[in-house]
Amino acid sequence: MDDHERVGLLAKLEELRIEHRDLDAVIARITEAAPFDMIQMQRLKKRKLNLKDQITRLENGLIPDIIA
Repeated sequence: MDDHERVGLLAKLEELRIEHRDLDAVIARITEAAPFDMIQMQRLKKRKLNLKDQITRLENGLIPDIIA
């Protein structure tokens, strides 16, 4: 992986982290207002979990393979 690809992956990783934090805030606001739409909540939580999986895959892809 060259530096240009690494920079691109780091930028994408930061974008996903920001979206993940934003979803946290949205979920918190929705749960404060009762009653709330459970279907919408499930979709938001599913999206948040998907983002977390993407973040983990990118983080793991940035770690160099070290042969011991």
